[in-house]
Amino acid sequence: MIEKGERLANKVAIVTGAGFRGGVIGNGAATAITFARHGARVLLVDLDEKNVMRTFEQIKTEGGEATVFLGDVSKQGDCEAMVRKSTERFGKLDILHNNVGIGGSGTVVDVNPDDWDEIMEVNVKSMMLSGKYSVPVMASGGGGAIVNISSISAIRPRGLTSYTVSKAGVIALTKAMAVDHARDGIRVNCILPGPVYSSMTAGAMSEERREIRRKSSPLGVEGTPWDIAMAALYLSSSEARWVTGVVLNVDGGVTLLSPER
Repeated sequence: MIEKGERLANKVAIVTGAGFRGGVIGNGAATAITFARHGARVLLVDLDEKNVMRTFEQIKTEGGEATVFLGDVSKQGDCEAMVRKSTERFGKLDILHNNVGIGGSGTVVDVNPDDWDEIMEVNVKSMMLSGKYSVPVMASGGGGAIVNISSISAIRPRGLTSYTVSKAGVIALTKAMAVDHARDGIRVNCILPGPVYSSMTAGAMSEERREIRRKSSPLGVEGTPWDIAMAALYLSSSEARWVTGVVLNVDGGVTLLSPER
């Protein structure tokens, strides 16, 4: 259990991909819950109403404040409406946490071009669109913080070419936005999760595979969505006021070792 605090007191945050399925929590849900535990009012964004309501109910049970927006962040109109709902419901926007992403596998020889396009739209274009409408609102309010979720696959290719390229694009987008909007008081940073056991990976994960992933870390510890959430909490808080354009590996040291294909 993550303890409550006031690190985001009086802040308003949008968290995309905030729902989770099954018995294992996801990165977005853990981040949304953590933000609420630290005083933020949170707009929970997801395509799936059932999944996102699980996060909403958790926050509500703990005494936090949240509201739900159902939409597809790869669509321009939905991103515009998402930010508008934040300002209408809460009056402002301080934090944008871009968590939405889908997987992909194979080499350039293997990949279907339509699948390639979908991965780029969901993993990269969605973050551009959410930023397009969030940045002006943040700037008008004196600044804010944006955290984009990439992956260690961006810097450690291993046969997931479309996914790797999309997540490398997130890093480039993060750095460009950090420079472009610094004078507006907006900090933009990026988290690269390692082999986290989450709702996205749990469905196809055997105990044997989990043990292999656990041993891939020099720490010998399995990562959880709460590890990602705590990194996002720091980057979104005033404690990181002089931190922007940073690419933060949260991977238990996995990227320090040679990858196994």
